[in-house]
Amino acid sequence: MQDWQSIEELQDIVADLPRFTDALTGLAARLGLDIAPLDADHISLRCHQNATAERWRKGFEQCGALLSENIINGRPICLFKLAQPVKVAHWAFSVVELPWPGEKRYPHEGWEHIEIVLPGEPETLNARAVALLSDEGLCQKGIAVKTSAPKGERERLPNPTLAVTDGAVTIKFHPWSIETIVASERE
Repeated sequence: MQDWQSIEELQDIVADLPRFTDALTGLAARLGLDIAPLDADHISLRCHQNATAERWRKGFEQCGALLSENIINGRPICLFKLAQPVKVAHWAFSVVELPWPGEKRYPHEGWEHIEIVLPGEPETLNARAVALLSDEGLCQKGIAVKTSAPKGERERLPNPTLAVTDGAVTIKFHPWSIETIVASERE
């Protein structure tokens, strides 16, 4: 199977990876978040047009396997398990989340967030995630914190999310890995 970086349909996101890596490590530094010991299990894209999502899907089908296709918050989201990982900072992501456009418009088409797994009780996720961030980081102008509980049609596990963003990139925290969530859909 091909390396994702060699696929014609994915060249725009190959070119976008250095920008994303710099923005993500910059956001982590602003938040006082030590990313070194954390387990991030997947990386996600954002796009404005269905044609872009279809092109990226065609590209990922050449370098990975479709792990899941689901409707979440009213739009399709595909998860691909890649043969060659996407490398960001010290992480190597084998799972890529590809959502189709929704109602929200993102400032940039390309890589948008990573998702960090903080194992533990779903009810305590927010407190555990916020404890990793500095008070000064959370209070900076331009930093936004959002909680949500996205749910696929067949998911059986509660999957709360705490997202921290500077408007350009986002770091999300979950209690479960994406592969655990996908496995729960099949039970």
